[in-house]
Amino acid sequence: MIPSGVKVLLASHPIDFRKGPDSLLALVRNAGSDPFNGALYVFRAKRTDRIKIVWWDGTGVCLYAKRLEKSGFCWPRISQARVQMSHSQLLALVDGMDWKRVRAVSVKRPAMVG
Repeated sequence: MIPSGVKVLLASHPIDFRKGPDSLLALVRNAGSDPFNGALYVFRAKRTDRIKIVWWDGTGVCLYAKRLEKSGFCWPRISQARVQMSHSQLLALVDGMDWKRVRAVSVKRPAMVG
């Protein structure tokens, strides 16, 4: 289970999917981020049906990988930019849905009832 406050960064440029967790963390470090800050780093392959997520959970490096069998993931346009997404958007992406359509509902803080 991923805590809802975790920062999620997606690299929109495809990577060599033969890379393992250490090589992916090196990409994060080379891009100027701390790979051990608890954020989730999402990577895509050239083929749109593959995703890898790497993160440090406080005790070790975790790697999640998924390949869709009959469709592709909804990726942003290929660029060198990193995309920050919410926890809900990540869950939609991993489920193969269009994560760009997931929006938070603005909620007003309740007033004190007295």
